Amino acid sequence: MAFESLMDKLQNVFKNLRSKGRLTEEDVKAALKEVKLALLEADVNFKVVKQFIKAVEARAIGSDVMNGLNPGQMVIKIVNEEMIALMGSETTEIQMQPGKSITTIMMCGLQGAGKTTTTAKIAGKLKLKGKKPLLAACDVYRPAAIKQLQVNGEKQQVDVFSMGEHQNPVDIARGAVEHARKNGHNVVILDTAGRLHIDQDMMNELQNIKEQVEVHQTLLVVDAMTGQDAVTVAKEFDDKIGIDGVVLSKMDGDTRGGAALSVKAVTGKPILYVGMGEKLSDLEQFYPDRMASRILGMGDVLSLIEKAQENLSIDEEKEKEMAARMKKGKFDFEDYLESMKQMRKMGGLTSILSMMPGMGKQLGDIESMVDEKQLARTEAIILSMTPQERKNPKLLNLSRKSRIARGAGVDMAVVNRFVKQFEQSQKMMKQMPGMMGGKRRGGFGGMRFPF
Repeated sequence: MAFESLMDKLQNVFKNLRSKGRLTEEDVKAALKEVKLALLEADVNFKVVKQFIKAVEARAIGSDVMNGLNPGQMVIKIVNEEMIALMGSETTEIQMQPGKSITTIMMCGLQGAGKTTTTAKIAGKLKLKGKKPLLAACDVYRPAAIKQLQVNGEKQQVDVFSMGEHQNPVDIARGAVEHARKNGHNVVILDTAGRLHIDQDMMNELQNIKEQVEVHQTLLVVDAMTGQDAVTVAKEFDDKIGIDGVVLSKMDGDTRGGAALSVKAVTGKPILYVGMGEKLSDLEQFYPDRMASRILGMGDVLSLIEKAQENLSIDEEKEKEMAARMKKGKFDFEDYLESMKQMRKMGGLTSILSMMPGMGKQLGDIESMVDEKQLARTEAIILSMTPQERKNPKLLNLSRKSRIARGAGVDMAVVNRFVKQFEQSQKMMKQMPGMMGGKRRGGFGGMRFPF
């Protein structure tokens, strides 16, 4: 998980600061030395770290902070504010042309960064905002690149323009814009070719496209797992062709996070989106303030709520019925199965907990406790029940449980244990109506989880 090591180190530093009633200048400098080492180990650019520590120190070592009621919290507040400033302060959107004009976006990047997948992800985001995007297959070199874009476009229900593998990418880009004009598309996204490394041929091709087609936004996709290399790539692309923003892919991987903290400071270009998984829905708007909160272990509840609202489509009446049943302790196996599906749409239990305040340091322990196989077995048990048994757990006698155990491929004892735990959960829900009552919906944006 991105930033996990950095989160742990920073939280240890802050824990020591909070434990002190008063802070001396030496205390602050010692804490910032630890912060500096943590940032360097996270592969943040050295010059960026130096400027960051200098800015925090200038604000933290002052009478207002040192003599305050809670100096430790004040230092943490300053670190948070400077980290937000480091990543760009404000959220940046793709700039659209006004009215009925066509906005042309050129995607670029090295091979393996996830450019083609990210292109389709962005098209899906824009479609949700009411746009009518057209994907243009301008990568005529990589085997199956056009097919990949077509498959992803179909999944996103977005049109794809292609002229085959034996055409000039510049001609394809021009053809795509003309096709968009004739067919009512208001956004054209050019999926250009990547290379294993930056070379002049690639740069010349991108420059030719920009000369022949009016490109309004040039977005660079970089692999967050490459750390400082990603920042170097962004700097070179910006110097040679000019970019308007960066998309960081693979932020869900084993990345130290240095690229996210360095790109804006080194290139001056904002991060627009971050890729958080392989699914076409796994693309998040980049919010500097929320990312800083995640890094500092403060959670990201706003993103969690938005993710719930975006991914979970529950009928209002159905939701009210489910809430009413929960209050009466009549939550059945169908409801449980639905909540498991919702949790999976949200990226799983670990993804959800990573956005909760204070969970960063404990996430590693939680990940080791969450048994994905056990969750799969639980789902298999429910799916082995008849619809009547799911809606009325009281029907589960010995023979029915035996049949369910055979269907799920588990021992009878596993089924008995699960049913007993479920019954206990029902009793708890009935005993705590206040937690689910009133006009509020259960959970975030109506989502409920099977735990």
